[in-house]
Amino acid sequence: MSEAQAPSDFGRVDPDGTVYVITGGTERSVGQIPDSTPEEAMAFYVRRFENLAAEVTLLETRVGAQAMSPEEAKSAIATAKSNVAEANAVGDLESLTTRLDALSETLPAQIEARKAARAEQNAATVASKEAMVVEAETLSQGNDWRGGVDRFRVLLDEWKALPRVDRATDNELWHRFSSARTQYTRRRKAHFSELNSKRDDAKAVKEAIIAEAEPLADSTDWGATSAAFRDLMQRWKAAGSARRAEDDALWSRFRAIQDQFFDARTTAQSAVDGEQTENLTAKQELVAQVTKDLEGVTEVDAAKSIHREFLAKFNELGHVPRNAMRELDSKVRSIGDKVAQLEADEWRRTDPEARKRAEDTVAMFENQIAKLQADLDKAEAKGDSRAVKDAAKSIETYTSWLDQARETLTDFQG
Repeated sequence: MSEAQAPSDFGRVDPDGTVYVITGGTERSVGQIPDSTPEEAMAFYVRRFENLAAEVTLLETRVGAQAMSPEEAKSAIATAKSNVAEANAVGDLESLTTRLDALSETLPAQIEARKAARAEQNAATVASKEAMVVEAETLSQGNDWRGGVDRFRVLLDEWKALPRVDRATDNELWHRFSSARTQYTRRRKAHFSELNSKRDDAKAVKEAIIAEAEPLADSTDWGATSAAFRDLMQRWKAAGSARRAEDDALWSRFRAIQDQFFDARTTAQSAVDGEQTENLTAKQELVAQVTKDLEGVTEVDAAKSIHREFLAKFNELGHVPRNAMRELDSKVRSIGDKVAQLEADEWRRTDPEARKRAEDTVAMFENQIAKLQADLDKAEAKGDSRAVKDAAKSIETYTSWLDQARETLTDFQG
């Protein structure tokens, strides 16, 4: 339609009110408006044309902006052409058909562009998954038994977040990734199984050593028995470590047996010297003084300094009567335990791994509560009372767990 032609130029009105549209060199009736003037009748069918033209313009805009897929656009253009061909309207219908044909010609380029974009996305996804596979295969050969587990968990989450590519490629990459993870898991289990086996063997050896040592505790053959204990100590060190709690308990038993013998030897060798009584008094005074000095001390380095100075002075004083040693040693161990507890508490507060686990636990519960809240909102919107009740109950449970996790986390913020 040229600028000089109005839509009404493509139609006419008979005296009886019948309206015609001229298209393709012919005219056809589009309708009749009873009890109206020719101008009113023409205006009615021109408005129909204008509405149809507006629909074509909107379609051109959407297709140009690729707001719909090429397949959807093709179907919409076909429908629009059919509507134009059968339209009971007055205007340049041929121009609308021409515009729709031109619009159809833009679709092949869009189809190719979409194929290229899809191919590019697939290539990026394949590259990302291949990189994950390479990293997983490297991890599977390593011995980072703690960090490797965490890294595999992160890689798996990242893998799940990526879109799938063609089935053959995706399956092949997943098989490699899964195989690497399985291999790592098996090696890790084998490592700890072997470690536990060695610890069990060490436990058995140390229990045998303790059994040999027990009859020696009451021996008064000081020279020969001292040599026997030195031999047992060398075998103890060569045995390796059992599980920590068991190893500590075994050592306490073995050390107690040694202490019993060596304390007896010391007492026997010093019995004639009244110096032991003086040493006992001095050591008791030292114990009382260091106990007082450590009261209220919370700074680890300060406590360790006080303890070191105490031990240096304590050890310089020499032996004490045998019957007083157990009680005195108990007090000294109690002082050492207090300092060790301060150090352990400080380590626990500053342990980055424990803090990270506490933070991860809090974050996990917070995320779960958020998901459950979303489920609750959806259930309330649907009016599903049972689902509302279940979600609310789950939120209550997770909230109590979250409170406990937060209490644990505060221990690391002191």
